[in-house]
Amino acid sequence: MIETIQWTDAGVVMIDQTRLPREEVYITCRDYRELAEAIRGMVVRGAPAIGVAAAMGVAIGVQYADAARLDEEFEQICATLAATRPTAVNLFWAIDRMRRLYNEIRTQPIELIRARLIDEAKQVRLEDIAINEAMGRNGAPLIPDGATVLTHCNAGALATAGYGTALGVIRAAVAEGKHIDVFADETRPFLQGARLTVWELQHDGIPATLITDNMAGHFLRSGRIGCVVVGADRIAANGDVANKIGTYSVAVLAKENGVPFYVAAPVSTLDLTLASGDGIPIEQRSAAEVTHVFGVPVAPDGTPVENPAFDVTPNRYVSAIITERGVARAPYRESLRALTEVEAHV
Repeated sequence: MIETIQWTDAGVVMIDQTRLPREEVYITCRDYRELAEAIRGMVVRGAPAIGVAAAMGVAIGVQYADAARLDEEFEQICATLAATRPTAVNLFWAIDRMRRLYNEIRTQPIELIRARLIDEAKQVRLEDIAINEAMGRNGAPLIPDGATVLTHCNAGALATAGYGTALGVIRAAVAEGKHIDVFADETRPFLQGARLTVWELQHDGIPATLITDNMAGHFLRSGRIGCVVVGADRIAANGDVANKIGTYSVAVLAKENGVPFYVAAPVSTLDLTLASGDGIPIEQRSAAEVTHVFGVPVAPDGTPVENPAFDVTPNRYVSAIITERGVARAPYRESLRALTEVEAHV
C-alpha cells in the first residue's frame, strides 16, 4: 500500500506529491508551520489526507509548544492549519476533533496532553484507511463487470491515508474479480489525474488510459464509459458536491449521455451546516498554475487568469454518494442526514 502520510519519531513523513511521477520522494515535517506549508503547497492533498495531516499538525505543534502558554499556542496552531485550504471540510473536521480532545485534557500534565494528541492523530490515520476500505466495499457493487470507469482528479491512496475513495471503490471492485479499466482525466491545471491517478493505477496493475479533460465528452458519448466515479472535498446537506475543477462538466456530460455519476467520500466530508453548494468556499490558486506547466510558460506574459481550484456539481447530476456507512441516493437531504445518524462500523 502507498504510504501517503505517517507519524514517526522524526516528524510527520509524507510523499511529496508535487514531484510525482518523476520522483518518489518523502519529506519530513518537524513542526506545524512546515506541515501547514506542505498542505498549502499541495505536497499533501486530497480532502481525507488533508484531514489526517491537520490532525498530525496539531499534535506536532503541541510537542514543541510552551507549556506556560499552551492554550494560546494551541489556538495559534489550529488557526495556522485552518488557513491553508478553505474548501476541504475534512481539514476543519480534523482540527475540531483535536480541539475537542484538547479541551477535555487541557488541565492534565503536559506530557500526557502531548501523548494523547499523538495517539489521536495516529487514530485519525488508521480510521481513514478503514473508512476507505469500507467505502470500497459499499461502492464496488455499483461498478459493472467489464466496465471502463472514468475518473477526474486523484481520489486514491495519495488523497487519503491509504486505499482511496473513488479509486478505493475501483480497487475493491477489482479485488472482487471484476474486469475493469480506467480512463483518467489529466485534470488541468495541476495535472493530478496525469501525474497521480495514472501512477497509482499502474502501481496496482489496474489498466489506465490517460485522456485530456476536453476528451471526456467524446468518450462518454461513445458508449465506452460504464460509469464515472469521483471524490469530493465538501458535500452540502442537499447533496451538492464540491470537487476538483472540471468535475461539474463531467457530471453534466455523464447525465446527458445516460452514464451513472458516483461520488465517493467519507461522512466527514459532509457539511450539513450548508443548505446547498452555493455556500461552499471555493479556493482560488496562483495564476502561475495556469500560465505555466512545470515552470514553462504556455501563455503570454501578463495574461489575466482565473484559477478556481474547485467547482460545485448540483445534486441533480449525482446518481449516488458512496460513504463508509452506506450509499445515499436522492433525496439527499434525507439520505445524507440518515447516514450521519448511523453508528460507524468500519
